Amino acid sequence: MKKGVHPEYHRCTVTCISCGNTFETGSVLKEIKVDTCANCHPYYTGKQRFVQSDGRVDRFNRKYGLNEKK
Repeated sequence: MKKGVHPEYHRCTVTCISCGNTFETGSVLKEIKVDTCANCHPYYTGKQRFVQSDGRVDRFNRKYGLNEKK
């Protein structure tokens, strides 16, 4: 390998902004901040909720009257 070409690789602290969880990994950066981690992400915690309940589909159904019972 050539000398001086590769970046310095060292221990890095990853911090979750949402829940404050921290853990260590290896990186060329000294600190990484992420929005969500495995502790607070809805897919991993099982607390997934559907935010788009009043979204496009509901607006479409209301616009064309598809939810009305005859």
